[in-house]
Amino acid sequence: MKIVNMKVHSIAIADPPLRSSYGLHAPYALRSVLEIESEDGIVGIAETYGGDAPAQALEGLRTRVIGADAYKLTGELAHLVEGQGAGFARSQTYLVPGENPLDTATRTYAAIETACLDLIGKSVGKPICDLIGGRVRDRVPFSAYAFYKHAGGDGERNDVRADEYGEVMTPEALSREVKQMIGHYGFGSVKLKGGVLEPKLEIETIKRLRSELGPEVPLRIDPNCAWATNTSVVVGKELSEELSHGGYLEDPTSTLEGMSEVRKQLLAAGVTTPLASNVAITSFADLPQSVGLDSVQIVLCDSHYWGGMRQVQHLATLCRVFNLGLSMHSNSHLGVSLMAMAHVAAATPHLTYSCDTHYPWQSEVDEIIVGGRVPVTDGCVTIPDKPGLGVELDYDQLARGRERYSRLTYRKRDDEAEMQKHVDPTWKRILPRW
Repeated sequence: MKIVNMKVHSIAIADPPLRSSYGLHAPYALRSVLEIESEDGIVGIAETYGGDAPAQALEGLRTRVIGADAYKLTGELAHLVEGQGAGFARSQTYLVPGENPLDTATRTYAAIETACLDLIGKSVGKPICDLIGGRVRDRVPFSAYAFYKHAGGDGERNDVRADEYGEVMTPEALSREVKQMIGHYGFGSVKLKGGVLEPKLEIETIKRLRSELGPEVPLRIDPNCAWATNTSVVVGKELSEELSHGGYLEDPTSTLEGMSEVRKQLLAAGVTTPLASNVAITSFADLPQSVGLDSVQIVLCDSHYWGGMRQVQHLATLCRVFNLGLSMHSNSHLGVSLMAMAHVAAATPHLTYSCDTHYPWQSEVDEIIVGGRVPVTDGCVTIPDKPGLGVELDYDQLARGRERYSRLTYRKRDDEAEMQKHVDPTWKRILPRW
């Protein structure tokens, strides 16, 4: 099946002023949308990280894509996901996802793989999950992703979105946000993006959530390495009960060595809360050291920067071998990415925790798929009985996304700059902050 055309669309989507240890989300998140077309006129699509650099990386492979066989292309480009480095330099510790040049090749490959699988699925009339091994579940569970945030929906000037949740900078407001999100989407677990308020306030937030939601709702907290080792241990001890029963402590501190020390001290204190990571482990080469140090017990993968759907399936096999849990990381995204996540999760037996998703934070106004937003019911995305990803591009909406992008003055994500612009002109990301 020969590929005869390729298009890369750079778009912008409104993003609320969400906080993390990286800083503040800009009024718009950047995404790249890839289309590849076969000689039969069938179009395969993918969505990935945005900005000029990701788009240029895709464009750089144009001569390899045009004229290639969609069935063979990912094999011909396999070198992009082989021999990738490991260690602190490659991690997401200091660079927000999508801005690390060391995983550019795997991110680019992943987008091409998704588009090829979508194209093949549409050509043979089969959903992607059934092409890559067969589904083991029809409904994929996702978790509520709670953020501290400033007021605003976002977008700018005459393109402002409604602020569904209002300002959320206290434990009380965060609890309200979570209950509102659960009421709308039916999520059965909750992840709090921490590293924003004083640790004692984030401890209070988790305790409040446990008190109000009950022990049947698993809780997680992710401060993105904002805490020193001793602070991480204190938090782990304080929340030993609240993070039990399906919860975890994610990336409390930086480096595999730091995570290992937190794990040792918690176990010595009788706290068995597992540590999860999407920062310390970002490639297969990180696994041997992590397993040896017992640094991470749950790997939070991301098909976008791990090298695609089939790489996630390979990772799942290794995680099962080493008795590690597996879930999926998320970044600000639209329905194409959500469906890609859902398909690989549907075809991965060893998926031991519900997946992350930023999808509730994005607006219907920005969705680029025909028919509007992907339904999330009872916290799950159901795999549709449609070929490929099961979604098609709405080209009017895509054009609006391109127009937004063309008006922006920035072409990469920079949460520190946004903090300095909107909150504190002297703010710097400091690790550890506490």
